[in-house]
Order: sequence, then C-alpha cells, then structure tokens
Amino acid sequence: MKKQPKRLRTGKAPAAPAQPVKGNSGLKRRQDKRRSSSNPSLEGLRTYRPEELLSPAGLLSRFTERAQELIAELGEDERPMQASVTGALRQAVLEAFRTREEYLARMVETDLFAGMPNQSAAVLRRSIRSVLVDQGVRCVDSPDEQEHFVVVEGEGDAFEVLRPAYLDQATGKLILSGQLRRIPAPDDSDRPEEGRPTELEESE
Repeated sequence: MKKQPKRLRTGKAPAAPAQPVKGNSGLKRRQDKRRSSSNPSLEGLRTYRPEELLSPAGLLSRFTERAQELIAELGEDERPMQASVTGALRQAVLEAFRTREEYLARMVETDLFAGMPNQSAAVLRRSIRSVLVDQGVRCVDSPDEQEHFVVVEGEGDAFEVLRPAYLDQATGKLILSGQLRRIPAPDDSDRPEEGRPTELEESE
C-alpha cells in the first residue's frame, strides 16, 4: 500500500500564505495630524499679528506722556518748553514712520521683481543693488579699498573679492565687512618693457 504524505493523512489543509496587514487609516490620520502640529508650516511661523496696530498719533501720545513725567523731575530752571518737546517728538515719530514705509516699499518691489518669470540671477542682483543704492548703501566690489575688507584665506600678493563690503553713505559706517582671498600676483616677466620692441615688431 502506497503511503500518503503526512498532511494528507491528517486531513488538514495547507496553511495559506500570510497576507500583508492593511494599515489603520484612522491611526495614520492621527499620526499625520500630530506630525503637522509639531512641525507648523513656515508661513504660519512668519505671520505677524500685532496686538495693537502702529499709529503715529498713538505713539506720539505715549512719548509725550513719558516726556512730561521726565520733565517734571527736572528743576524749574532746567525744564524745556513743552511745545518744543512735543514738536521734536512729533518730528521724530513722523520721520520714523516715513522711513519704515520707504523701506517696506523697497522690499515689496524686490520681492515682486524676484517672483517674475525668466529672471536671471544677474538681473535680480542689479535690481537689489539699485534698491541698496537708493537707500544710501554703497557696495564695494574692488579690493583696492582694503580697509573695508578682511583677508580670510589664500597666499600671494594680490587679492580677489569673495564678498563685497557694504557701507552706510549717510554715516560712513561699515555695515558689513567684505572678504578677500590672497592669490599669486600676475607674472609681468612675459610683458614687454615700455619702449622695447616685441619679437613681432622686430621681425617686421
């Protein structure tokens, strides 16, 4: 009598291959929600929502009130005229708001220009430089003005600019120092001396 395989003798069917377990969609949604809450978007982080809007009148009122408190602490002979103090504060507040508006307008123009299609890096750089110049910032790209630079690397007697320097033309102060790299000086031995004919001239 022919023997049958053991699994047939027992009458048990072969086990089916294990099927991959489908993920719990609810659990996945909760995990995604936790990840999104722990990593807020960049736009959300940079949204500015002030508790109180800036206004020239409101700032002037607060500054004037504080100035009156300080003036009251002075002696009678040292106290300035109230009208002159208020006028100076008003002028300062208006100038500050005007400067802020001009600065923000320039930044908006730069952002709009950068978002235009088919803008090369060179064109964008010229636009930004134009904005800086209009704001009184001078960009120094020449290594000749070494007082505005620091040498960061390299060897040699010549220099090349790694990063330009930026100067405030209104105050003459250095906003950001430039960076220079030392490089070998150009070899002048191959250049003909002044007044000395070259080999081509001699052959003619």
